[in-house]
Amino acid sequence: MRTYVILKADGSGFSGDRSKGTGPGPPSSGSLVSERLSERDAARLRSDDGIALMCPSMETALPEPLADPAYGVAGAWGIDAVGAGASRFTGAGVRVAVLDTGIDAAHPAFTGVRLTERDFSGHGNGDRNGHGTHCAGTVFGRDLETRIGVARGVLDVLIGKVLGDDGRGSSEMMFQGMQWAISSKVSIVSMSVGLDFTRSVTALTADGWPIGLATSTALHSFRDNLRMFDAIMRMASAAAAFGGAPLIFAATGNSSRRSERREWRMAASLPAAADGVVSVAAAEQAGAGLKVASFSNSLPTVIAPGVGILSARAGGGSVAKNGTSMACPHAAGVAALWWEAIRSEGRRATPDAVRNRLLTAAVTTPFADADENDIGQGLVVSP
Repeated sequence: MRTYVILKADGSGFSGDRSKGTGPGPPSSGSLVSERLSERDAARLRSDDGIALMCPSMETALPEPLADPAYGVAGAWGIDAVGAGASRFTGAGVRVAVLDTGIDAAHPAFTGVRLTERDFSGHGNGDRNGHGTHCAGTVFGRDLETRIGVARGVLDVLIGKVLGDDGRGSSEMMFQGMQWAISSKVSIVSMSVGLDFTRSVTALTADGWPIGLATSTALHSFRDNLRMFDAIMRMASAAAAFGGAPLIFAATGNSSRRSERREWRMAASLPAAADGVVSVAAAEQAGAGLKVASFSNSLPTVIAPGVGILSARAGGGSVAKNGTSMACPHAAGVAALWWEAIRSEGRRATPDAVRNRLLTAAVTTPFADADENDIGQGLVVSP
């Protein structure tokens, strides 16, 4: 028996998992449910005219970078690197969702912010891992010993716990979190999480599967999950007319090994590789400029600070972390500033409008040896 995520072509909008209903959402092309099915039942269900798409739930995990003492001095340098310190915009009036390991809601960095928490992991609300608290702090955190938050004017935030306290989860949890965020009509979603393809292969080989067959089966599941991500993104785009389409950011992943061999670069993983997602790579300081972090996956949309990033620590205080996980909330925070900036012009802020501004404003000049495959359109810059 496996858990399958099923997109029903019933035209009812996002209805949520049967046991965890999210209420009515904007009109779309189907509803999302999950079922425990045998292989035979799954094959039979695929031929049902009422099923638009289905995929096996895959394991997800935090994109962990290599530990490297040469990753630079810890600090909140990313705030100035993306120009947030000089911006007159704060993200005021923008509603944001962070899908991660939860949040330490009692942390002083989130004083005055209305946090709506929802657990999809089964581990309960709160953050006993620390990753989600750190990422949330970068998006909208209040000042600690220094400034940590890019968009400090954000006051209304959804926190979806799509990873457990051990930093692990499933694509089912991620899809449910995305569904919830879209149905809740947030403007921006930040997701520093990725599908764990390697673990899927390892689990099958540990169960006696030949390596070739295990890899092929995992690739099949990965392909089906990509199709589900793309379908959800298309429905989110279709919901734009009803005010329900967010701009979604995701970390590219930390599987590259440039420090060992320059060509050892891994392409962006899911969900960063899905249609419509703004995928974010990680940059680090290099003298007066910047360079791509050795672990950062390639083929991003944009790049943002991701090494030695100081932000909120679960339990209190601050801590520095490395990874595309740290870059993603920088880009999401900058998008919140652009969202407010467009509104200040008397124009309607939409995901497409904000995305266009973000990409047009991105710069490549801080990178001495820029490769578009590594930095995308360039470093995100605040209005």
